[in-house]
Amino acid sequence: MQRVVLPSLSLALGVISLLSAAHLATKVPDVPAVQVAARAPTRHADVSSGAIARALAVVAPLRHLADDDRVDVKQRLRDSEAGTYIGDILRERDSSLARWPDRHGIPLTVWIQPGSPIEDFSSTYVANVRLAFQEWGALHLPIGFSFVEDSSDADVHVTWIDHFNEPISGRTRWARDDDWVITDANIILAVHHHLGEQLDDESMRAMAMHEIGHLLGLDHTTDSLSIMAPKVRVRHLSDADRATVRLLYALPSGPLR
Repeated sequence: MQRVVLPSLSLALGVISLLSAAHLATKVPDVPAVQVAARAPTRHADVSSGAIARALAVVAPLRHLADDDRVDVKQRLRDSEAGTYIGDILRERDSSLARWPDRHGIPLTVWIQPGSPIEDFSSTYVANVRLAFQEWGALHLPIGFSFVEDSSDADVHVTWIDHFNEPISGRTRWARDDDWVITDANIILAVHHHLGEQLDDESMRAMAMHEIGHLLGLDHTTDSLSIMAPKVRVRHLSDADRATVRLLYALPSGPLR
């Protein structure tokens, strides 16, 4: 199976091993076999970013879809898409769905950088990022989270930056294979907006929730009342956020065309 690396764009307030951004962006070269030519797996990297706005183990691989299965999935989508923004995601992803494989109770391990010399950094940010993961975790998806103190034990790393040189407050990088199964991801959160204003605790939690949505496989929505809006104006998950991620994890990954 050929694999590739894809980046995902996250929100400015704000999908198992984590690789560096440089590694994610690099294609693995073809490796010739001695007798039979074999191509090394390739991966796709994706970057998602978002901006904060003022408030208003062993896992089961997913299989390729046969034509009959694809017809069935499309019917399930039509039956269940009401109240979700799954259509926005399909438009952004060329009619494809990206998600982590079902992990059968094995959580993704998360390391949150516990401190930073960045001016205005606060330890309360760490607590609020934990709360953001817990809010998504309360949905009881086929993928959960647990926190670790050693970064080398983590599948997902959350780190800090002073600010981005563009109007965003968070960025998520994740990689997927050819079946659109997410293989690893990391999140970067900014302490300051790009113009210098510091994020408060509520904004940091909302930004983290937005970026975790990208990590899970969600993309931006035109629904400004959802945490996955490009500019985050809410501070908690909406009904549409919950319904969309539940539908995503009730369907197989990959192209639906």
